[in-house]
Order: sequence, then C-alpha cells, then structure tokens
Amino acid sequence: MRRLSFFLFTACVTILASCSGRTGRLAGEGGDTLRLRYAERLSIVDCGDYTVATIANPWKPGQTLHTYVLVPSGRELPADLPEGTVIRTPLRRSVIFTTVHCALLQMLHREECIAGVADLKYIKLPYVQEGVRSGRITDCGDGMNPVIEKIIDLHPDAIFLSPFENSGGYGRLEEIGIPLVECAEYMETSPLGRAEWMRFYGLLFGEQAQADSLFAVVEDSYQLLCRQAKASQAAAPSVLVDKMAGSVWYVPGGQSTIGQMLRDAGCRYAWADDERSGSIALSFETVLERAGDADVWLFRYDSDRPITYAQLLAEHAGYAQLQPFSHRRVYGCNVRTSQFYEQSPFRPDWLLADFIRILRPDIRNLPEPRYYKKIED
Repeated sequence: MRRLSFFLFTACVTILASCSGRTGRLAGEGGDTLRLRYAERLSIVDCGDYTVATIANPWKPGQTLHTYVLVPSGRELPADLPEGTVIRTPLRRSVIFTTVHCALLQMLHREECIAGVADLKYIKLPYVQEGVRSGRITDCGDGMNPVIEKIIDLHPDAIFLSPFENSGGYGRLEEIGIPLVECAEYMETSPLGRAEWMRFYGLLFGEQAQADSLFAVVEDSYQLLCRQAKASQAAAPSVLVDKMAGSVWYVPGGQSTIGQMLRDAGCRYAWADDERSGSIALSFETVLERAGDADVWLFRYDSDRPITYAQLLAEHAGYAQLQPFSHRRVYGCNVRTSQFYEQSPFRPDWLLADFIRILRPDIRNLPEPRYYKKIED
C-alpha cells in the first residue's frame, strides 16, 4: 500500500507539472542571454522560438516590473511559454504615449508603425503632427485619461507608456487586451544604460540589427567624447544647472543621467556627490550659497523665442546675484524649438557634445551646440 501510494503521488505530480504549461517554467530558462553592457533594469534572453525581456522594478529592488514574451508573428505559440505578456513581433501598429519613443521609431526608420499618440501637444515631431492633421495618425487624447474607444478602433499591437511609482495602474487600458509596454528606461542611472534600451525596442519592431548598429554608434561617440574631456589640460569649470520653477529650484541629483554626464564632461558640479538619481528640490538661497559662484550656468526653458537676460531678471531678480549671470556665461536650451526631449535620451552623445563644447572650449573640432545656445542681452 505504501508503495502504491507513492506511485500515485508521483504520477499526480507528473501530470500536474505537464499540464501547468506557462506556470511551470521560469522566464528565460535555458536561453541565451543577450549581453547588455550598460542597462541595469533590463534583461533579454533568446530562447529560440521566443525571446523573454524582463524589466526590473525600479522602485522595489529584487522585484520584477514586467515580463514580456516576444514570439514571431508567423510562428505558432509554443506550448511551454513562460509567464508574461505575449507580444507578437514585429509590431506593425502601436499607440505611443511619449514623444521620445516616437522619435526613436524615426531613428529606426519605423515611424509608419505609429498608429496613434497621446499628449499630442507635447510631441513636436513634424511627422506626427502632420500625420494627425492628415488622419494617418489618431490623437488619442490625454495620456492620463486617454480616449479608450479610439485606441480600440485602431486595433494596435501594443501601447507604449511610461510607468510611475505609486501610479495606481493604467485603469481601463489594462482591461482591453492590448499589451502595455512599460517604458522604464528613464529610471536607468547612466546615459548609455538608458540609451541601450533601444535594443529592446528594436526587437519589438523587427529592427534588431538597426538598433544594435545605432547603439554602437552612440556608444563609440559617447566614449570618445569622455576621453577627450578627460584629456583636457584646462582647469575644470564649475557649472550650475536649470533655474527656478515657481518657488523651487530643481537640480539633478549626482546619480542622475544629467549628473553623470556633467561628470563625464569633466566639470565641477556642486551636487555631484549627492546619491539621488532624480531631481533635488531646493530654495533659491540654498542654490545661491552653494553654486552661485559657478563659472557657467546651463538651463532649460520653454518659449516661442530666445530668452534674454532682462526676461530672466523679470522671472527672478535674484538671478543678478549669480556669477555666471554677471559674467554673461549663461546658456539656455529652448525645449520648444529644439528636440532636446525627443533626441537626448537615446542620443546622449549629442547632449554630452553640447556640454563639452560649452564647458571645455579648449577641446577643438566639436560641432556647435545642438541644444544649448548662449543667452544674448
């Protein structure tokens, strides 16, 4: 009886395991890991018949934010797929909630895959704006409260959006059966780590070779700029970043991508030792005391025309106390007339070139700044 009981128990376990399908296998088990050199929150494993992409939760260390199982469209779904959101590749029609990912699709020459967008007012790309006017691309409304019916009518293969801590989920978007691609690359702590996510997006849109090639260009360019900045014999300048937003001055933390780029540019930044990867909210007095004597001031603004020193004083009279203001070493990036937000996340080499061109004038053969322009009286 004891032997018979053991046999029945073993048989039941075997049957249950064989019927468990997707729950009985670990994501990416037995596959070949795609080597990512800089991205820390993304892993990609090629399992032959499918590919598993796992995104680590940026806010809960050790936990997974999302797992995607990429299966080519012309192939039957394997019976032993691991747990995760199945996405048939390559994607042909997608709804994009972020301007930066619309820009990336243009870089990968797959802009025709943009079927719909959200937050159109923040997407300054001519291709998208013209596409909405002509009816080729659908405006799906506010990203925080999109028009679900419009999205359903588009029959998209996926929806691309950015996750946020404690967002409470995506509401009705989670109920319509369309895969949600959580674009968490902005939580990477290195510029090249963030840019390397283009390899994941390349896989989704069937442009793996193109994405790998583009990232190789970005990596080589960025590393060359770092070497040039490091080889400079000039004294390292100090820099002040951004400006008042209402009653608060937000500066990038030392472990943010901007903080790291300033370090790579070879300058001195007052908050370089701060361990935060996001922004730091400060008072004007704190900034003045700690960085008011900076050599150069760089900030972003949004306007239909170049900002002037008079306009800066009209915003905040205290700016006159800043040394770079009085020495006229101020550079502004107009995010309305440039493509700073669209390009720089996946082309950090272009932004680093701006920083070095401005902060390291002894380094020759660099192009004129792409984003930051010197403020004129």
